[in-house]
Amino acid sequence: MRERPRLDVIIVGAGPIGLEAAIRAKRAGLRYQVLDKGPVANAIVRYPTYMLFFTTSERLEIGGHPLVTAADKPTRKEALDYYRKVVQNEALEVRTFTEVTAVEPRGGDGFVVSTRDERGAEAELRASAVILASGYFEYPKLLGVPGEDLPHVSHYFDEAHASYARNVTLVGAGSSAADAALELHRAGANVTIVHRGADFRHSLKYWIRPNLENRVAEGSITAHFHSVVRAIGRDTVLVDKRPPGQPLQQVRIPSDRVYLLTGYFAPPHLLHGAGVPTDPETLAAVLDPDTFETPVAGLYCIGSAGFGTRTSDVFIENGLLHAERAVTHLAARLGSRSTTQRR
Repeated sequence: MRERPRLDVIIVGAGPIGLEAAIRAKRAGLRYQVLDKGPVANAIVRYPTYMLFFTTSERLEIGGHPLVTAADKPTRKEALDYYRKVVQNEALEVRTFTEVTAVEPRGGDGFVVSTRDERGAEAELRASAVILASGYFEYPKLLGVPGEDLPHVSHYFDEAHASYARNVTLVGAGSSAADAALELHRAGANVTIVHRGADFRHSLKYWIRPNLENRVAEGSITAHFHSVVRAIGRDTVLVDKRPPGQPLQQVRIPSDRVYLLTGYFAPPHLLHGAGVPTDPETLAAVLDPDTFETPVAGLYCIGSAGFGTRTSDVFIENGLLHAERAVTHLAARLGSRSTTQRR
């Protein structure tokens, strides 16, 4: 493996939070590189094709660049167009389709970051600091049941058209599952929802809940609560259903397509490899609440990267604040000298 010239900071993740950190690093005169295992804004690429953001445009803006949209809330396409253009207009140093496989502290001599590109070529980069902004959407919470890896099973909902007149089972009861259920219903799919709880999640968006509850009440969408998936077959989903005070029932749900929308998490493997302690239950990293630096000096976690399963604690809006604080702290530590002054 060949060693590249040393940088001030390597930013892992080219989503909105990582790009905000890159803009701030560049404006602070830091020598930086952004790495991402996928394209720019990879998480948003995985969002449903016709998704409309819940938040308004100004809350998604980075680097002071206005996000101009046709309505007050941007679409997936508008957001992807925006983040690409910010990278282009800022001339950010972003290397896509390059996975970070390890982050190794070298005592007081910075970090070695190991990478592997999409063709399998490996390399090492050296930097004084590392900012993890890798998010969580790449890593679904697996059910661990037989059939979860079948080709008609997905942890991501794309769009509903292909499911017209087909049996579709959705596992989960949050806003993503609710949105998908309604979109599939409108496209003419036969929709069944499976959820281990007694009702839809309390966090369900207030404008979604009445519509979904009405569809269930009228029988347009079937919902199985107090239900746990035991196995997924080629054309059925086997569910254990146990309402309170009732005997266990086994239900076989006809299923041409299965969406397991049970959430995602930020994996701790890079943190553990670097020696950062995490909570054994939530997998959240130990972080300085003001700077988002870990106990390993020079290693920062911003956005949801350090929050493990606590993904609902972080959004793009407050993740941007993480980026500001981390880069400000790092720039002060390094002296904010321009790259022409560095050797």
